[in-house]
Amino acid sequence: MKKKHIATSGGVRAVALVLAALVLSGDVAAHGTSFNYKDALTKSIMFLEAQRSGKLPHNNRIKWRGDSGMEDGKLAHVDLTGGYYDAGDNVKYGLPLAFTVTTLAWAALAFKPELQKTGELKNVHAAIKWGTDYFLKCATKKNHMWVQVGDPNLDHQCWVRPENMNTPRTLYQIDDKTPGTEIAAETAAALAAASLVFRNEKAYSRRLVNKAKLLYQFGKSHLKTYDGECPFYCSYSGYNDELLWAATWLYMATKRQVYADFISHEAISSSVAEFSWDLKYPGAQVLLAELNMTASGGLQSFKTQADNFVCAVLPDTPFHQVFITPGGMIHLRDGANSQYVTGTAFLFVVYADWLHRAGEKVMCGDTPIKPERLREFAKQQMDYLLGANPMGRSYVVGFGVNPPTQPHHRGASTPVLKPGTVVNCGMSFGDWFAPDRPNPNELTGAIMGGPDGADKFIDKRNASACTEPCTYINSLAIGPLAALAGRGPKLVASH
Repeated sequence: MKKKHIATSGGVRAVALVLAALVLSGDVAAHGTSFNYKDALTKSIMFLEAQRSGKLPHNNRIKWRGDSGMEDGKLAHVDLTGGYYDAGDNVKYGLPLAFTVTTLAWAALAFKPELQKTGELKNVHAAIKWGTDYFLKCATKKNHMWVQVGDPNLDHQCWVRPENMNTPRTLYQIDDKTPGTEIAAETAAALAAASLVFRNEKAYSRRLVNKAKLLYQFGKSHLKTYDGECPFYCSYSGYNDELLWAATWLYMATKRQVYADFISHEAISSSVAEFSWDLKYPGAQVLLAELNMTASGGLQSFKTQADNFVCAVLPDTPFHQVFITPGGMIHLRDGANSQYVTGTAFLFVVYADWLHRAGEKVMCGDTPIKPERLREFAKQQMDYLLGANPMGRSYVVGFGVNPPTQPHHRGASTPVLKPGTVVNCGMSFGDWFAPDRPNPNELTGAIMGGPDGADKFIDKRNASACTEPCTYINSLAIGPLAALAGRGPKLVASH
């Protein structure tokens, strides 16, 4: 049953404005802003389940979802069922899907005790396996991988839930003639990271890491950006970050010197202010800082570059670069901006944990930053999405005060139809996209793309930059939410 949504009153807005002032002053953590983080964590995982394609399991928790994409791959006489729809449409894109799985696996590794404590570890493992099982189907041949299912242009011309779609399930691939280093390397990273998650399932773990090795080698020996997912997922950052990212996860999974040599002598690394499906440098740098590895024969310190990421983001450092909204939220660009919020929170908590264990600090020039400051900022970012913001509302569907009711999402906004129902694509937008009313199906746990740079959010289906959820926004939220739920608001690990 759908929960009643509470309208934001003037009093709540006034409290929210005070919270915003506290956010900017850095006093939110001290004032004890807190939410039901366990509930937020559970619901964030449920959103990923709502994005599943293929034959749904018997324990499917999203009752308005059914089997879909059951003939994916048929055009090439292969089985490509499974995987995830990336956002509010019905396309399976390889690059963001792989990043979703990599970051889910990292969360399962870095926050295992917290996920166990909250009872969510099995659900996170299931979410990872839903992706890795699909990747194994996509990469059965050497130097070949199926990287996308569905023609995005035709898909976007029909507002229909995946269970009733009749748009072409066009297949896209990378191979010797049409390489795609980013997708091959990111998928290798996902499989290598997942092999660590499932290391107790020895046969499955070995299968994952062996496939990761082949995909990494394919991407490294056929250097080229694949533009087949443009203009929806273009790799603006190039492929060097994915190669470093993949080599890092493969080194962690195998401890083989060949990956250490690549990281130390061949890999290109750079200090940046963004961690996303397109730009992986800070993720690799945080991992490598702990491994005490350097690049270019020892000339580049990954610890220094990880520090530079922190210094570019935190508003109270001399090297601050990232825009912070008046309400205190990171804002890099419109359109799924929440991914930078959850991504930064994820990296800050993971990095703070290592800094604490190692007795280290972040150095921004001559200014030291303690791990506690990273944890405080990470909590502030997650709290903003959960309701501690000038609008005084939650950005998570089905959670908190006045949550969104119109996420830009076909399955949620379309009523459940009988299997085989033929949808008139020309009428679909008028019937289900255009009406200004709550979605008939609650997309529980979906984190919206977020407000604009002035903290303004309009809960309208047609405002896709604000209201479209994405799998990688949620996958990056799992870690910090698990830490908040399992450790408490100060995010201090007990393990």
